[in-house]
Amino acid sequence: MRSEPGESVLTLSGVEAGYGRIRALNGIDLEVRRGEIVALLGANGAGKTTTLKTISGLVRASAGSIKFEGEELIGKKASDIARLGVVHVPEGRHVLRGLTVRENLELGAFTVRAAPARRERMAEVFALFPILERRQHQDGSLLSGGEQQMLAMGRALMHGPKVLLLDEPSMGLAPKLVIETMKIVKRLNETGTTI
Repeated sequence: MRSEPGESVLTLSGVEAGYGRIRALNGIDLEVRRGEIVALLGANGAGKTTTLKTISGLVRASAGSIKFEGEELIGKKASDIARLGVVHVPEGRHVLRGLTVRENLELGAFTVRAAPARRERMAEVFALFPILERRQHQDGSLLSGGEQQMLAMGRALMHGPKVLLLDEPSMGLAPKLVIETMKIVKRLNETGTTI
């Protein structure tokens, strides 16, 4: 089932999740429409990261429903959710040490089988983040914090997401880089990615 522009693309209903005996989410309801940018705001420990991890299948929901384009996500593996087009950029960037910028980006295309499509996506990422193209042969873990955030976002874009889940995209960045990051988020949204 495909939703039309403006229709609900991601719906959470009564979602509960946690870690062992600790319940972090208690009946979360959320609707995201195609083309929107939605922000979850709250204090540390309020459940923002857990919500994103539960949507992407990294944390198992204990109750409720999460639907993407009408398809139930609860019970699916994280890799299957990514294949559907829900791609998560976790807090902390998770750039892989010892791999070049290009190799880190290529990992994001793990579900893209066709080489021409992977090359096209790489070109799109390099157009969006020219610094990554210039540093493509450098170890990704040696980039600055802002460059690592670009790399993490670029790796997610290599997958071709329909919905991009960004967890703390401005964490640890200088104010100027926060503004640049938000401009990139806006540009991604203008190209059709729901965020």
